[in-house]
Amino acid sequence: MKGALTYFDKTLALLHQLRQNEMENLDRAAHICANAIANDGLVFLFGNGHSRMMCEEMTPRQGCFVGWVALVELALSNHANIVGANGLRAPLHLEKYEGYAEQILRGFRFGPHDAMIVISTSGIRPVIVEMADGARRRGLPVIGICSRKHCEAVPPAHSSGRKLIDVTDVLIDNQCPPGDCVHEIEGLEWRTGPTSTVTGAMIINMLRCEVAERLVARGKKPVLLPSHQFVGNTSAEQALEEFYEGYRRSLRHLYD
Repeated sequence: MKGALTYFDKTLALLHQLRQNEMENLDRAAHICANAIANDGLVFLFGNGHSRMMCEEMTPRQGCFVGWVALVELALSNHANIVGANGLRAPLHLEKYEGYAEQILRGFRFGPHDAMIVISTSGIRPVIVEMADGARRRGLPVIGICSRKHCEAVPPAHSSGRKLIDVTDVLIDNQCPPGDCVHEIEGLEWRTGPTSTVTGAMIINMLRCEVAERLVARGKKPVLLPSHQFVGNTSAEQALEEFYEGYRRSLRHLYD
């Protein structure tokens, strides 16, 4: 079990680093998100490729609440197939295409209290840089989640020379090493054992819990999505309907 334990220990160490190093940035991010939701704004989350998972970890998810909106662009994120239709080649090419993020943003009418979270471990792809920059130009405060070590170590991919670390108001470092993976095996050229899913999900859930605490403290009780696994639980079923209705109402300004 050498490989399994090595991965566990190294990833656990990254989680400890996250707690030690990023609480100030998490505090600043929680302030932005709580202020947005308390004022009937929305907090959008965007990530392409595997980072899409962090958007969906926030919502829709048991324990999530009205105010979070996952911007999941399927053309950039559908990796169910490796080759053939909906394979991996096309999304990896599309995320490099400058101007695409602007077309996504033009599909929404953002409000004065909205905010944006942009997630990318590398933090260099053009669609990521332009999504953050486009949101800021629209007046949204932008929170970035990336690996600072990776982002700083590699050359920019956008023609402007900018990276995600250059176009955010708050940056949360997911503590992952360059290349994400932590486990080296003799005889293999590349490492295995990616860590950004673990540290990223931790960031998302720490942020969710802190924002919920702050909303309650402000007298703005969040409308939560309960576990729908409690079959026959009348209270859970009622809460689910309240969540659906609350979520529907929260999206009004996007389309009015």
